[in-house]
Amino acid sequence: MFSPEGPTLRELAVQALSSVEHGYDLLAPKFDRTPFRTPASVLDAVGSVLERTGPYGDGLDLCCGTGAGLDVLARVCRGTVTGVDFSAGMLDVARRCAPRAAVRTAWVRADALALPFTAAFDLVVSFSALGHFLPAELPALFGQVHSVLRPGGVFALPVFGPPPPCSRAFWTLLGFDAVMRVRNAVWRPPFVMYYRAHRFGDVLRELAHGGFQAELYPMPEFGRRADGSPRARLIAARRLP
Repeated sequence: MFSPEGPTLRELAVQALSSVEHGYDLLAPKFDRTPFRTPASVLDAVGSVLERTGPYGDGLDLCCGTGAGLDVLARVCRGTVTGVDFSAGMLDVARRCAPRAAVRTAWVRADALALPFTAAFDLVVSFSALGHFLPAELPALFGQVHSVLRPGGVFALPVFGPPPPCSRAFWTLLGFDAVMRVRNAVWRPPFVMYYRAHRFGDVLRELAHGGFQAELYPMPEFGRRADGSPRARLIAARRLP
């Protein structure tokens, strides 16, 4: 599937019928050859915004996967860079494939809802991870991010507006979420991964409730919607004292 080096249809099916953790362990060796890896265009756009708002000290990539966000943190952080994920397989790939960075890099296996850090970071980034958390879990997730940030630290989260209903992307994402909901209704353990689980306003509200002050930065690289609003924004949520 996706490319000659990518996972087969059978491998994807086995992964989808596993738990989230075990599924990503299985997918890890071929993950970077799938469309699920965060595109370089998104990483570059986020890095450009953070270069204007930084520099930062120590950085954390939350749900880092195979380490696609490492270059972003290395561009804007002057201290250490840490990647955290609960899939041992994804972390193994991240360690092996990580380019030599100018800052010290560490990899930690942990659940994003139970992070093993104190207030140790000035910047936390997360790419394409919100879909692994149900709406009811956002307060706990944002509470964990708040706890590992130093006062004044920033939680950076790129978000994209939904595609128009007349587009192929709209129906693709809607269909994927529908299949996952049916799968989770009839199969255990659940595999939580939804593309349309969180509304933009709900995310901003939960960040405010969690002790953050959010600023929005357009990412013009992705153009604008028909109403003139940006297709993509970076939420830079600053931890309040």
